Amino acid sequence: MVFLAVSVIIAAGLWTLMFCPATAPYVNFWGMMCISAVVLVTLTFFSEIKWWKDLMSGWKTVAAGIGLAVGLWCVFWIGDKAASWLFDFARPQVDMIYGIRSGISPVLLSFLLVFLIGPAEEIFWRGYVQRSLSDRIGKNLGYVAATLAYAGVHVPSGNFMLVMAALVAGAVWGLFYRLFPRKFMALVISHALWDAAVFVWFPI
Repeated sequence: MVFLAVSVIIAAGLWTLMFCPATAPYVNFWGMMCISAVVLVTLTFFSEIKWWKDLMSGWKTVAAGIGLAVGLWCVFWIGDKAASWLFDFARPQVDMIYGIRSGISPVLLSFLLVFLIGPAEEIFWRGYVQRSLSDRIGKNLGYVAATLAYAGVHVPSGNFMLVMAALVAGAVWGLFYRLFPRKFMALVISHALWDAAVFVWFPI
């Protein structure tokens, strides 16, 4: 449990460094994101969790991952329109998030999101954090705690829309993992494709 707590604290520190307005201007966001992805996966490998045993694939798992990514994109598209209608600050905050894309090739960004950043986040937050918490405090509480932790590391950004995006996405992926833990590969595919779709291919 101590190693898990330290791992989450490290993740929170990395996300604070990248997203906090006081530190973000002084770091290369995508370089730091890649480093963070490697750190998270390394922490997972040093844990006792053998997450790779759940990476069973097959066309149904792949289809589930793609379907989950598409469904989540639709949820965010609807949520963006609703938030923009309800809150004046919503669209400017979303545009601020998209501003992170400037200065990097869309092709390179797509590659990083699909093959490194998306999978690494899923391996850490669901494959390690949620699974570890579920083993210790029960599947339901583990799901809730992991979802809140995933959203919580985005709080230092001060961006309400980013925190809500992390909360919604984390809740969806976490629920899928709670219900279908043996289909973990579908979550890795979903996270990777959704990241690239919402950020590069089909921005909201």
